[in-house]
Amino acid sequence: MELNTLLKKSTEVGASDLHLIVNNKPCVRISKVINELGDFGEINSSDMKKMIEAVLTVNQKKKFYEERELDFSYDINNVGRFRVNICWERDNVALVARIINKKIPTMDDLDLPDVVRGIIEQEEGLVLVTGPTGCGKSTTLASMINNINETKNVSIITLEDPIEYLFPKAKAIITQRELGSDMLTFAAGLKHVLRQDPDIIMVGEMRDLESIALTLTLAETGHLVLATLHTPNASQVMDRIVDVFPAHQQEQIRLQFSMVLNCIVAQKLLPRKGGGMIAAREILINTPAVSNIIRENKVPQIKTVMQTSSDKGMITMKQSIKDLYESGLIDEDVAKATLVDDIKIGA
Repeated sequence: MELNTLLKKSTEVGASDLHLIVNNKPCVRISKVINELGDFGEINSSDMKKMIEAVLTVNQKKKFYEERELDFSYDINNVGRFRVNICWERDNVALVARIINKKIPTMDDLDLPDVVRGIIEQEEGLVLVTGPTGCGKSTTLASMINNINETKNVSIITLEDPIEYLFPKAKAIITQRELGSDMLTFAAGLKHVLRQDPDIIMVGEMRDLESIALTLTLAETGHLVLATLHTPNASQVMDRIVDVFPAHQQEQIRLQFSMVLNCIVAQKLLPRKGGGMIAAREILINTPAVSNIIRENKVPQIKTVMQTSSDKGMITMKQSIKDLYESGLIDEDVAKATLVDDIKIGA
């Protein structure tokens, strides 16, 4: 059994992820459901180790055995590209591979609204794409970057862990840097990025105090910065960003964030009627009213502003899900199960 064979089969069946665990049969995730992959048998410890080591470089092997975890990207010609995580599980190697489409979806493919197109036309500020793991943040970010790539003669620098989508040559110059091989830490990459003459910077993930602080500072320096963050909705972004800082810095960070923020796109993937997945999105635009709410730490008022500012392109997650149901794109039980509070479907 070879990893390439399993990855190829995973792409053929339309999976989003491949799971390999010792003493289990290979499994895939399709539309959020885990299923066994074809007629493959159980994987023993020796075969698993050989299968993994066959695709690792010398440096990757060294890092994996020293740190017991490894993220890396992997490419198979004429098959696809994969984001792979390997770890140890009960003293055995385990693997999860995310299947990445080689073709970058357009903003139209993802049904991103026109207001987002307008936001990424701006020359400075911060655009955040948020949501839980596996909700398509990287894909949404890639579609935005490639839209810029196809329309503007600019310099784009991405900092990723690992590199997922490979951007084709178009109007922009794109420099893609990967954690581990091209930079030691996100913070180190962010500290030096201004020396590399960027117009636009993409940060794969704002993950700690230092990377968040540096990302906010970059957005202040006349650059457009696009980044991801793990929060379920727009309102919690403010708390997530501010709370990583010591209490004596939080007022300053709120002021800084209120000034640099352009837009937050919070999304979650839902089962599409008829098969596949579709994104529900909450969109917050940083208007003067929103900026004032952030500065004064009145986060609970954000939802009200979104509800009353649809003319500016804002939408709550609740309204987005309701719109998907009324358009016939998701089933009623999916809509009701996804919403925290009850919604009168069709009202």
